[in-house]
Amino acid sequence: MSTRTYRDAIDNLNTLQSNAATLDAARANGGRISKVAIPEMLEYLGRIGYTASDLNRLNVVHITGTKGKGSTSAFTDSILRRTMPQWKVGLYTSPHLVAVRERIRINGAPLSEEDFAKFFFEVWDKLEQNDTRANPETSRMPAYFRFVTLVAYHAFLTLKVDATILEVGVGGMYDSTNIVPRPIVTGVSSLGLDHTTLLGKTLGEIAWQKGGIYKEGVPALTVDQPEEGMAGLKQQAVDRKASEFVVVPPTPALSSIKLGLAGSHQYQNANLAVHLAKFFLHAQAGMQENTLSEAFVEGLKNTKWPGRCQTVSDPKRANLTWFLDGAHTKESLECCMQWFVSPDAALRATGAETRASRVFIFNCTNGRSGNTLLDIVNKEITTQLHLFGNQIEAATFFDHVVFCTNVTYSDGGFKGDLTTYAIPTNDLAHLQTQHDLASAWSSLVPTFPSENIHILPSIEHAINLVQHLHSGPTEPVDVLVSGSLHLVGGVIEVAGLSDVAL
Repeated sequence: MSTRTYRDAIDNLNTLQSNAATLDAARANGGRISKVAIPEMLEYLGRIGYTASDLNRLNVVHITGTKGKGSTSAFTDSILRRTMPQWKVGLYTSPHLVAVRERIRINGAPLSEEDFAKFFFEVWDKLEQNDTRANPETSRMPAYFRFVTLVAYHAFLTLKVDATILEVGVGGMYDSTNIVPRPIVTGVSSLGLDHTTLLGKTLGEIAWQKGGIYKEGVPALTVDQPEEGMAGLKQQAVDRKASEFVVVPPTPALSSIKLGLAGSHQYQNANLAVHLAKFFLHAQAGMQENTLSEAFVEGLKNTKWPGRCQTVSDPKRANLTWFLDGAHTKESLECCMQWFVSPDAALRATGAETRASRVFIFNCTNGRSGNTLLDIVNKEITTQLHLFGNQIEAATFFDHVVFCTNVTYSDGGFKGDLTTYAIPTNDLAHLQTQHDLASAWSSLVPTFPSENIHILPSIEHAINLVQHLHSGPTEPVDVLVSGSLHLVGGVIEVAGLSDVAL
């Protein structure tokens, strides 16, 4: 038993992934899945020896939203760790960038490979040993995300954390994180029309889903929302008997702090995190934070959240700079481009005689509208250049665009932790998504040189191209990687950025 390794755990975990056809069927049959999601998750929890009430011992801050839920979680975690350094703080997020164990953190650090393997196989073995199921249609083993969530619950309970920041995976109401009966406080970050609109959902329906994490007797927080979204959240707070519904007010002096996460949109996420932390500390430690304490400020300044509006200097190649943001929705791509096309990023002074060459590496998962997303990219470039009085033509802002798959290596293989079966085989074989993206770019930017539009089968191919374009230390190259967190994680892995990026 003791010889089972982290690699063994990842190999077993990958058998729980759904393939593209299964995911399509699940989307088409969303009604049944919604109805059974929570009962099934509770049954899996019982099979590994816990009850739902056991999860109350985790002291949960539960966070969801369309955009900003991960950043809000990271800010909240950082604030609590610096305010209460004697505490053990757990953080559960998704997806990971390079290693699955990044999803489960204790005091800011991912579980070690040894600890992840230990907790993984304890859960795996209990599920194998306790195979009795109330519904014969329930899978013997939970799907990938559900399983990792069970591992997180088991790890945090075993390690006796004092606080847990729990980020929702998808939605809220039927998410596998939503089985904690009584969190300490709940929060919903910014709402918008994300990829759930592929199922025809309105903003009100999205708000209903997200507000499903509100609980009886628990404070329900949110930020300013569009009218329809706010109405949906407020109704959920009433229906679920939250102790109070709070639209968080601005925090004095917050705007003067240089946050650890780049981008002006992060101030709204930081503000929500400040209020979540205040509610939590008041409930759990009797602390009353009327102003931003030094610990809060340090927490905000030192928050790290890799792969989100992140600037990384290549550790081996001078003047090669990576700009990493896994934005994959309309709203998040707008924020990404507002960050990148600014004096803080691509419009900064490089000190070189000529401006940096700019490369855009992009991919989007099957089902999302690449044309719509790339249209947002180009519109924001135009808006930002005008805002800063820059005379560059938007059509010439990027010198090269690269559309590649999320496959890690040029031989067609994946790094174990980055393996995905969600790409349709036919799409992958013919690079259909990448050809569609290239056609969309040519249509949106008709003057863009066709020879500078690259369709590549792997992330390693894309990295090799960038390194070829970076002809030497005197020729600066800026590379924006966006559209997919899986893509960003693969770039970090293949380009050798882990030591400086993670």
